[in-house]
Amino acid sequence: MGASHNFHLRDGFFTADDHHGSHVADLCTVTDRDYRLDDCSGAVALGRERNAMTKKISRQQVYTLLVEVGRNADDGLPAEATGAALMCYASGVDEAEAVRETVAILKQADLAPLDVSGYGTLDERLSEGHEIPDEEIALMERALAENSVIVAQMTPFFDKV
Repeated sequence: MGASHNFHLRDGFFTADDHHGSHVADLCTVTDRDYRLDDCSGAVALGRERNAMTKKISRQQVYTLLVEVGRNADDGLPAEATGAALMCYASGVDEAEAVRETVAILKQADLAPLDVSGYGTLDERLSEGHEIPDEEIALMERALAENSVIVAQMTPFFDKV
């Protein structure tokens, strides 16, 4: 999913349109209409919409998660791929909540999460000496502000036999 498409929730389906408004594809079916999917410079944000009037001071933090996914029908991965790794930034009051929300949302997007590795919060990563580009920090801030899961990168796996 690149920056060349806009993503919308229409009639219970996540859909992709090109910039001319032409319908490109249905991404997944959802039953809960308060989810949205949009595109921001190649990253995909999935999360529940929040009413600006009900926001309060939050204990939420953003966690960096690496999610390994297997194959599932209609998962959108390349046909010859055996799975993929997704780098995600997910908000939660603790890492366990961030993992649960990420897995639930990826399942709604017809992906098959197999394993999740947590790399901590921004502060934890910085204290461990990680160099984090401004683009990643901006995506983390967005995940926190929107209480969402941002899929920042997807790398398909290909078995060479």
